[in-house]
Amino acid sequence: MGSGVFSLSALSKYSMTDRPIQIYDTTLRDGSQGEGVSFSLQDKLNIARRLAEIGINFIEGGYPLSNEKDVAFFKQIRKDNLGDSKICAFGMTRRRAMKAADDPGMKALVAAETPCITLVGKTWDYHATDVLNVTLEENLAMIGESAEFLGRGAEVIYDAEHFFDGYKANPEYAIETLRAAASAGAKYLVLCDTNGGTLPEQVAEVTRAAIDGTRDYEVRVGIHTHNDGELAVANSLAAVDAGASQVQGTINGIGERCGNADLISVMANLALKKKGYQVLGGRDMKHLTELSRYVYETANLQWRGGQPFVGQSAFAHKGGMHVHAINKAAKTYEHIDPALVGNERRILVSELSGRSNIVAVATKHNIQDDRELMDKILSEVVRLENQGYQFENAGASFDLLIKKLSNTFTPHFEPIKYRIVAGDRDSSSGGVFAEAIIKLKVGEELWFDAAEGHGPVNALDAGLRKALSGAFPCLHDMKLIDYKVRVVDSGAGTAAAIRVNIESGDTKETWGTIGVSDNIIAASWQALTDAVEYKLHKERSANSV
Repeated sequence: MGSGVFSLSALSKYSMTDRPIQIYDTTLRDGSQGEGVSFSLQDKLNIARRLAEIGINFIEGGYPLSNEKDVAFFKQIRKDNLGDSKICAFGMTRRRAMKAADDPGMKALVAAETPCITLVGKTWDYHATDVLNVTLEENLAMIGESAEFLGRGAEVIYDAEHFFDGYKANPEYAIETLRAAASAGAKYLVLCDTNGGTLPEQVAEVTRAAIDGTRDYEVRVGIHTHNDGELAVANSLAAVDAGASQVQGTINGIGERCGNADLISVMANLALKKKGYQVLGGRDMKHLTELSRYVYETANLQWRGGQPFVGQSAFAHKGGMHVHAINKAAKTYEHIDPALVGNERRILVSELSGRSNIVAVATKHNIQDDRELMDKILSEVVRLENQGYQFENAGASFDLLIKKLSNTFTPHFEPIKYRIVAGDRDSSSGGVFAEAIIKLKVGEELWFDAAEGHGPVNALDAGLRKALSGAFPCLHDMKLIDYKVRVVDSGAGTAAAIRVNIESGDTKETWGTIGVSDNIIAASWQALTDAVEYKLHKERSANSV
């Protein structure tokens, strides 16, 4: 193979029709078990609808026996037209010494009225005998009778819990549990790496054994991996290569402990990197970045900047040598075109930057031929970063910096003074509030106003926009989205410099600004005034076109 000669099997793989790989999403059930993750009923409905829009094959809605929210979810979602996407209810096998028809869990699954039911059963002999306290024969009966009962009204997906641990301990019995489900009518047998500790080569070997051991049944084999070894995506791909035709996971990999296989990366790799597979009916992957961020926002979680394919830093370039190469040939430091997954390239500016970074970021200012100005900007960036500034997430402040250094900056207002009164208690509500008093100059006219807020920065933000809104009505649609504070030099204690990053937005876009000072209010004021100036310059440019 190293000589460049392909085997016949490799050639046939790339010439045959792409094999469909079903995507099974369990964000609403397994994902919600992650620390800090909680979905309201409306959240679950909204995410399910978004997953159906992009063509996810199976959407697991929850465990109807566990809580009323999941019961309400199944009742409401059945009213929706979800196209080809199928909603799944999740539950356990019947209890020991109880008929399936009498088991409360079985009844709850049937009452959910979903086209698919995902049934989880024990594969590991140790788990059956020492945790469930049942004989191995009774465990097989629990699997088979539950699958047969549920299969009367729905398609059954059997999740073989701890399959890889079970196969390692007792391979013959692990296969028998799969055959018990298959013989009872289960259509899918999903191998679960429940502890998340299996390696890709082991996953491939065991997946092939599971397929061989159930070949006499008309079933499809799937994979469900956890990320405790940082291998959930790799293990999922290894199982697919070994013959699995369904991958279970969650959006962004959220879930218990270290999480699940990240379906974002799974889908991107199968659709864009691997040959011979098809996901989501052949749809493109341009929706992945938006979907990832939608789920983060709905779950009230911070985006993972370094998340492959869709993270804000996934195609961000900082080193001057890298950017120089990217400008000539993007593939030198990018494994795919970011647009394929709905992401975008970002060129970062810092003390590590070269002239190439400045040129790339400042293209819209049409100053790329002014080498003296390029060097001046780079020198100023280095100076400011030594003081604690970082422009990676403060593109609007950097934009204003370029304007100032190129003598194209015209301020829309001149701050005269501000005063903050904080810590007073409102006797009527009992809440603590802050008040900002602001004096500005717009042209030759003085503007003076005051505003209250939940804290000093909120009051400053409200007061600044209130004082300027008479002169600049466009500020009415501007809002503060995020506010972050970081100590630059922790060794200086309470006298340390403070870096404030503010994200602002309007109905069209968001932008970041920065302020640095040993006074948190002064740093916040810098970032706030930059945010307003950027908005006003943006509006002026739009109106001049």
